[in-house]
Amino acid sequence: MKKSSTVFLQVVIVLIGIGALALMLWEPHLEGRNAHATLFQIYFNDPFLAYAYIASIVFFVALYQAFKLLGYVGRSDVFSQRSVKALRTIKYCAMSLVGFLVGAEAYFFIVQRGKDDIAGGVMMGLFLIFISVVVATAAAVFERTLQSAVELKSENDLTV
Repeated sequence: MKKSSTVFLQVVIVLIGIGALALMLWEPHLEGRNAHATLFQIYFNDPFLAYAYIASIVFFVALYQAFKLLGYVGRSDVFSQRSVKALRTIKYCAMSLVGFLVGAEAYFFIVQRGKDDIAGGVMMGLFLIFISVVVATAAAVFERTLQSAVELKSENDLTV
């Protein structure tokens, strides 16, 4: 892969991270129930918001690992244990995110049922669960393939 392509993809990952962080900090101020709330009320009286911020940690870890993996690709070091470890971490982050999202869906059904219209939140959660499962599956397949290639490379290095 060309160096310019990997740098472009790394810039895209950084922009995704900045956009996600900006949305997480800006969106709570737009909610109807937070229209006239103070910053303290917005950020410290909503347990779901705290849960979302904790869950976002695994998302940002996965973005960082994808950034590192693209760095390995740019240096032509993709067939290494570091690349396999980055893919494994991305897989675990995606599976953890699925767990957090299932917990958020449970929160909608247990706590918010009857108080708010939960259809939009449930649909977004299901969509994000689907995306996370696809990312976890792709990372697992790439990890297995890359692990086989790394083992084959190390065997060839030993015989030469």
